[in-house]
Amino acid sequence: MYLATTGRRTDAPPHPAGTGRRVPGTVIALGAVSLVTDVSSEMVTAVLPLYLVLGLGLSPLQFGFLDGLFNGATALVRLLGGRIADHGGGRHRTVAGAGYLLSALSRLGLLLGGGAAGGIAAALAADRLGKGVRTAPRDALISLSAPPEALGRAFGVHRAMDTTGALLGPLVAFAVLWATADAYDAVFAVSFAIGLFGVLVLALFVPAGAVPGAGVAGAGAGAGVAGAAVAAAESTPTGRRRSRTLGDPVFRRVVTAAALLGAVTIGDSFLYLLLQRGLDLPPLLFPLLPLGAAAGYLLLAEPAGRIADRTGRRIPFLCGHAALLAAYLTLMAPPGWPAAVLVLVLLAVFYAATDGVLMALAGPVLPLDGRASGLAVLQTGQALARLVGAAGFGAAWTWWGPRPALAVAALGLAAALVAAWRILPEGEAS
Repeated sequence: MYLATTGRRTDAPPHPAGTGRRVPGTVIALGAVSLVTDVSSEMVTAVLPLYLVLGLGLSPLQFGFLDGLFNGATALVRLLGGRIADHGGGRHRTVAGAGYLLSALSRLGLLLGGGAAGGIAAALAADRLGKGVRTAPRDALISLSAPPEALGRAFGVHRAMDTTGALLGPLVAFAVLWATADAYDAVFAVSFAIGLFGVLVLALFVPAGAVPGAGVAGAGAGAGVAGAAVAAAESTPTGRRRSRTLGDPVFRRVVTAAALLGAVTIGDSFLYLLLQRGLDLPPLLFPLLPLGAAAGYLLLAEPAGRIADRTGRRIPFLCGHAALLAAYLTLMAPPGWPAAVLVLVLLAVFYAATDGVLMALAGPVLPLDGRASGLAVLQTGQALARLVGAAGFGAAWTWWGPRPALAVAALGLAAALVAAWRILPEGEAS
């Protein structure tokens, strides 16, 4: 119904037998880069609150202000990274590599900063800038390297490898602290070396000029969208191509639905805090909650992407948010370990069915020379909406208490799901 005026598709068709069974080497290489980089970044993330608050004496308010400020800036920097990557015929690997390198160098800034507030702020800013710059070009590389009918699986494999690094990072950090008698500088030094290794993997194993080929060649009937995008990119002036990309009505529906759902996503930290309060969990065990959700995400990301490729990506994306709604409702039930485990499983399902699937849903809509810019717009809109949602839930919690705030969030998410069902384009033109 929604694509009758466009004649184009955003969803993958049913997966043709015998195609897309192998994940492209570029996707595996990018997954390896993300795995190594996440080991490096999560090493620092795991110890940074202890280092800043207990080691350097920053107040929790000061740390929260710095972290929130730089996380918000990351969402806006993605737009710049996407635009630069698309400019001049596609510089996706170069821009992504610059982002990875900047994040690695930020660990060196923490190591050499000597505890000065200015040095710490500069290092955190460099890390967040690097993350913002690299995200859209990296996802564009994935989108352009896999056949359209296998994008869900490609993003699922990448996200699974990325999550593996996120799980390993804290373990490596605590191992370094144990071996060096709580020497935070040793953690920063090891993180810096691992981050540089990730940049080296990118330079050696991610081809600079192989972007268009794998995503179109061999895709069979499912390659129509990518082929049409490339043809359009080659036959029209650059300025017109980009403006049409960002003003495309189908793409606007995807961005609108993602932002609408993001605005009623309250944030993982609040969910974990609600679980901790309900279980009366000791603070020492609190970090196990994110690890539990991450482990589930690791197991489910690739299967969820494969299902999205076979059935179309609109329904799994919406079902993922339905799982998040179920997690909200579970948190309103009497507390206990069965309910806590169910919440973590539902949170893992939410991320597995939405994170990479959303990129796979939007990618085929965007032409070759506007892929990174378009994905950056989508990611930025979703991230800013989630910041608004988290801030709103925090205010509601402060004013009304956790249970009324959670009830309002659940009602908002239910309404947003109904709206997104109407807004998101269906897989077939009708």
